[in-house]
Amino acid sequence: MIAIITGDIINSENHPSSEWIGMLKNYFNQFGDSPMNWEIYRGDEFQLKVTEKNALFTAIRIKSMLKTIKGLDVRMGIGIGLETYIGTGVTESNGPAYQRSGRNFETLKESKVNLSIATGEAKNDRTLNLMLRLALDFMDDWSVVSAEIVTLVLDNPHSSQKEVAQMLGIKQSAVSQRLKRARLDLVLEVLAYYKELITTE
Repeated sequence: MIAIITGDIINSENHPSSEWIGMLKNYFNQFGDSPMNWEIYRGDEFQLKVTEKNALFTAIRIKSMLKTIKGLDVRMGIGIGLETYIGTGVTESNGPAYQRSGRNFETLKESKVNLSIATGEAKNDRTLNLMLRLALDFMDDWSVVSAEIVTLVLDNPHSSQKEVAQMLGIKQSAVSQRLKRARLDLVLEVLAYYKELITTE
């Protein structure tokens, strides 16, 4: 079982590619080489192959990273399932994971939702997507400062607030306030629930 994340950058037409494409490529390179594991195409669309366990974490990490640039956001459809055909690149490969991701992504604009998941289990999808819609209520509104601290904490999960404060050159009390404003505790609970659900499948 794998996960495919299909996405596009929101408001990319108002930002030069040089502003965000480097950070996206650097992050994607952690998952392997392009085009086998990831590809950016049509200017501002992308597809990324990850493990099913890390799919939601990766999507939220992509969102927080892009929202560190004022005015940018991202729309992503996650599909989980098998990979039945491996082509010359991720955009040419196929299987239920790819089909679910693509179909899921296509419905996002119409439903005005920026993140959705399709696991192939209707009951799980309903629960997860309800949780995501509620979480997106504040994640879509992350400020640059909130997005920065979320990205930093996701990348350094074992760092204390004091260590995060040192990395940012701010006081520990400011870190605490920023984390509360970003509602990171709820994000981490959603991620923990997702991981538990996937592990017990």
